[in-house]
Amino acid sequence: MMDILMYLFETYIHSDAELMIDQDELEDELLRAGFHQQEIYKALHWLEGLAALQQGERLDMATGSANSTRIYTQDETLRLDVECRGFLLFLEQVKVLTTETREMVIDRIMGLETQEFTLDDLKWVILMVLFNVPGNENAYTQMEELLYSTEQGLVH
Repeated sequence: MMDILMYLFETYIHSDAELMIDQDELEDELLRAGFHQQEIYKALHWLEGLAALQQGERLDMATGSANSTRIYTQDETLRLDVECRGFLLFLEQVKVLTTETREMVIDRIMGLETQEFTLDDLKWVILMVLFNVPGNENAYTQMEELLYSTEQGLVH
């Protein structure tokens, strides 16, 4: 499923290509690209969840103070290893993620139907969330710079 999401992000969103509105055409394109039907449905459902977050429909979150600490549930710690949780904390500390966008990222991670989840997967999910949430353009640019800058030794 992550492969489909990354494909869609790189092909349509990040490249400024025109996103096909027709879901059937999009499904056909993904099938031609070699993805399996069931995984395509899962990815499209995941994107619908992202759109719902963007519109503020899905996330019930208590906002914490600036010095509060996020405690992860058992399911979250199974999906997000120490390295991933540390990276999320780092991004909050450097103001790339807010409490709200962090919770959106965690929601979308938990919405993935995968047993294997890596730090690289986390970075993609963060980019997708930041790109899709209005008002986070600067955070998105910072995240891109953190990921793509060869001068930054912290995140590579």
